Amino acid sequence: MTKIQELEAAHAKARESLERVVGSRRLEGFAEAHANLLQHERRLAAAKGEEHAVPLEFPVKWCAGAPCPHLFANDYKTFLAFLVRENDPNWDGTYVRVVNPADGLNERLALVEFKGCLSSRLGGPNDEVFSGHPLHGKGLDGYSAQEVLNSRWLAELERINSVHPQYQPESWRNLHHYIFWFHDSTFECLAKGVYVERFEGTWRDLMNVVCERMLA
Repeated sequence: MTKIQELEAAHAKARESLERVVGSRRLEGFAEAHANLLQHERRLAAAKGEEHAVPLEFPVKWCAGAPCPHLFANDYKTFLAFLVRENDPNWDGTYVRVVNPADGLNERLALVEFKGCLSSRLGGPNDEVFSGHPLHGKGLDGYSAQEVLNSRWLAELERINSVHPQYQPESWRNLHHYIFWFHDSTFECLAKGVYVERFEGTWRDLMNVVCERMLA
């Protein structure tokens, strides 16, 4: 049995384990089985040289329901803002909190700057079509910050730019493909690094900060 075949067999076993947990309709053991399957998806994709998503060390988490992501970008700077997840000890699971950035309420917000960003996009798909994403089954996890290894998007843009007279292959090795999965949208970008800040205030306050930095 080849190494690939061994990984495929382990992946199939991990998937069967998760399916048994889902079939039991019990939450116990789901998180562990799901994380185990993601690990096997990544190992198999890496061995085949395919693109796959891996966890990104990230200091904040966003709410799964309505994180209200906002993208601010020009040719030189790229920022992403969203609501930070709050754990409400009084929440009994019978209601949801509807968030409207225009309400002017103080919120816990995160502002992410992507250093040396080459390209960015925010929009579909949403979580209702999660299984249709090309990275589904290759380590992609919902409502989390991840990095895409062996990125096809990054390789495509490098091929396009390779016709430039001053093309330098080594400069592309410092770029990372980031993907953030939200409830109603997906954010992706190609950048050299990430810097995260926390804010407490209104969306208008945060947008004023971003505008100042975009124009600086």
